[in-house]
Amino acid sequence: MHFLDLFGGILLFIFLLGYSYWKGQVLNSDELHELYEGLKLNNVNKYDYVLTGYTRDKSFLVMVVDIIQELKEQNPNLVYVCDPVMGDKWNGEGSMYVPADLLPVYKDKVVPVADIITPNQFEAELLTGKKISSQEEALEVEGLPPSLICFLCTERPDGTKTTERIKMEIRKVDAVFVGTGDLFAAMLLAWTHKHPNNFKVACEKTVSAMHHVLQRTIKSANAQSGKEKKPSPAQLELKMVQSKMDIENPEIIVKATVL
Repeated sequence: MHFLDLFGGILLFIFLLGYSYWKGQVLNSDELHELYEGLKLNNVNKYDYVLTGYTRDKSFLVMVVDIIQELKEQNPNLVYVCDPVMGDKWNGEGSMYVPADLLPVYKDKVVPVADIITPNQFEAELLTGKKISSQEEALEVEGLPPSLICFLCTERPDGTKTTERIKMEIRKVDAVFVGTGDLFAAMLLAWTHKHPNNFKVACEKTVSAMHHVLQRTIKSANAQSGKEKKPSPAQLELKMVQSKMDIENPEIIVKATVL
């Protein structure tokens, strides 16, 4: 499913999969360009934030970068949040589930314009060309924006910059969810906007909200599937509507440590 959603100064490119089959049209780069030209003609291409996620087409991703660069020329304060969805690890082995030709586009074009990037461990390894198996190796990651999940670069009033490194320990949930990366990136965007000078709090609220959503989802899924049966993808659809209060005002369950 591919769609373009526009509202309130935020541009979202959201692409959710996770089922065995899907129908509908997939936007190509020409169609995306045509849509964006329509926004320009109506003078409604003014944004404060851009959030992008899953895509499978190289030319489409290149067009996204071109649009972001143009938007940043109009608004130098625009914040671009990228979830570089490329693959994941299963049983310790990493595998890409998008075409390999997207990787150099992410490395050479997307990363340089991104303000916040939210790769999982495998995606961070792809982007940096380095294995990450310890906290020390994670802290040595180079070549990504300074705001990579637990890294945030902020400007002080005197013009100097400070980098904050955050560590969070999160309990693993034994289930396969769809859309968690999208939800995480969206909430991180929202909470860094709400707390621009306190990345620790932004991370705590983001991850704690994720905890509440996942716990509510797995509880509902297990109730539907019954004992000794694994929940189906449909039963594991994130309970975001039911978690509205937790998303808006999460009880802090997961604390962050500043390294």
